[in-house]
Amino acid sequence: MPDHLSPDPLHILHEVFGYDQFRGPQQAIIEHVTAGGDALVLMPTGGGKSLCYQIPAIARQRAGYGVSIVVSPLIALMHDQVGALHEAGVEAAFLNSTLSFDEAADVERRLARGQITMLYAAPERLTTPRFLSLLDGLLSRGQLALFAIDEAHCVSQWGHDFRPEYRGLTVLHERYPGVPRIALTATADALTRTDIVERLQLEEAGRFVSSFDRPNIRYAIVEKKDVTTQLLRFIEAEHAGDAGVVYCQSRKRVEELAATLAGAGINALPYHAGLDAKLRQQHQDRFLREEGIVMVATIAFGMGIDKPDVRFVAHVDMPKNIEGYYQETGRAGRDGEPADAWMAYGLQDVVNQARMIDESPAGDEFKQVMRGKLDALLALAEATDCRRVRLLGYFGEHAVPCGNCDNCLHPPELWDGTETARKLLSTIYWIKKQNGIGFGAGHIMDIVRGKKTDKVAQYRHDTLSTFGLCAESSEAQLRGVLRQLIATGALHVDAAAFNTLQLTDGSRAVLKGEVPVRLRASVSAPAARKPRAGRREAKAASPAAATLDAAGLGRFAALKAWRAEVAREHNLPAYVIFHDATLAAIAERAPQSLDDLQGVSGLGVKKLEAYGADVVRVCRGPHG
Repeated sequence: MPDHLSPDPLHILHEVFGYDQFRGPQQAIIEHVTAGGDALVLMPTGGGKSLCYQIPAIARQRAGYGVSIVVSPLIALMHDQVGALHEAGVEAAFLNSTLSFDEAADVERRLARGQITMLYAAPERLTTPRFLSLLDGLLSRGQLALFAIDEAHCVSQWGHDFRPEYRGLTVLHERYPGVPRIALTATADALTRTDIVERLQLEEAGRFVSSFDRPNIRYAIVEKKDVTTQLLRFIEAEHAGDAGVVYCQSRKRVEELAATLAGAGINALPYHAGLDAKLRQQHQDRFLREEGIVMVATIAFGMGIDKPDVRFVAHVDMPKNIEGYYQETGRAGRDGEPADAWMAYGLQDVVNQARMIDESPAGDEFKQVMRGKLDALLALAEATDCRRVRLLGYFGEHAVPCGNCDNCLHPPELWDGTETARKLLSTIYWIKKQNGIGFGAGHIMDIVRGKKTDKVAQYRHDTLSTFGLCAESSEAQLRGVLRQLIATGALHVDAAAFNTLQLTDGSRAVLKGEVPVRLRASVSAPAARKPRAGRREAKAASPAAATLDAAGLGRFAALKAWRAEVAREHNLPAYVIFHDATLAAIAERAPQSLDDLQGVSGLGVKKLEAYGADVVRVCRGPHG
């Protein structure tokens, strides 16, 4: 076998992808799967999951095992990953609804001839009789090498992106038991992992769990006041001109906020499932292919987004659980450079999430699990200690304080809210006893603050012993107390009774003063942040180019302009051609010949052949 077709994983890593060494557990995973073992891989976004199945697929194809099938949930992701593999010299293809009949037939012919190394397909297509017949034919010829199931958390009802069509993937083990399978996800707690193993029948698979830590991401959670103004200040102060994602709960909110940001001079686009499919695709393509776009979106946007230079992810509404929060914030800083995860949340977020769970048609067991997941997210939001320690602890990982989150950088001032909590709970108790019904948070706060509203007068709640007992407390303080009481289970939001507040079994201990309530004084306006090491003073260059001198920055800018032209010609995001880190390494070397490009990280054999001469020409300058 020629050296360039060696099935050795390290050789493939260098020859095809242009890297000299594996990261973290990549080598152990790749060697295990290449040898024919099943695997469950949990690796954070940006950790190099794709190589964990792409290299075994190439190695097994070179060893004569045939094609690997990659299960991918999104058409856009298939397109970009196949494009990236083509750029690296790997024969890859996809079968999805974007292909014409003739194009799909051509893929099937190439598949039958053994001309494809990796074939991407959605789970709903893979389980059709026609596709299974294709797989049967490959198996009969000994040409079915591997199944890779990406975004494997979608198989679990406990996961944040449950997709019922993933359940049909049990057919892979039942119908093709001798073909190795690798399931990969960036986010799964213990319950979701157990469900993945059971649903995909991976009981005998090797389990590879990487650290969930993303040390380059700085986590901050603020108290929601005027959230639009808060978001604008955050973007303008920290991320002017940067690419980012802003998540909202509703489609209406997405469109309103995108328009507001655009009106403030921010290059913002809306994205949600209600938009015309063509417009939605245009917006996603612009986000991937242009610099400095801020996507304002519902959670319909994001799975499989590989853009490496997203500098921030903001939530203006609270997600449903920590897995969703972690998955969404993990889309920031995939390039390893500093990034921010910023969230604003308030009492209404807690009420809304609790209501959605209660109004769900799901069974009691499912609701109980979802409430537990919401409680864990509330605990993270209310935490006065290290956010990262809390976040990693949820996934069963021990950590020490990071020194980089909002609580570590600026330890919050705390106050004892126990007496205030008792007054609020007493008010809820007495009005239920007096009127036989519950009331919402706003009315409860009016009573304890001594506000004689029409509603207070109507129900004679100004005669309660607790009326005006918290006259000195601000509404923000009272909302914080109620938030924590709901978060700890000492209060319940009754969605069936117009979101009224009800006492629970957990209320008694607080009323008796047995459980203290300690809260932060305010999380709405954190003190000025200390600058990160290596943070850019200007936005002209990528973080990857921070160490370049003036001449190097000039070459870097020229290389980026050249890369943008190539990306447009190939209809691919620029980072698929070369990552910024690769361009920065080239700019630093100032190559004068092809030999000078040997060993640049991210520059494999095919890319050196395709682009080496142009890269040298660009670096030499207009007169080179």
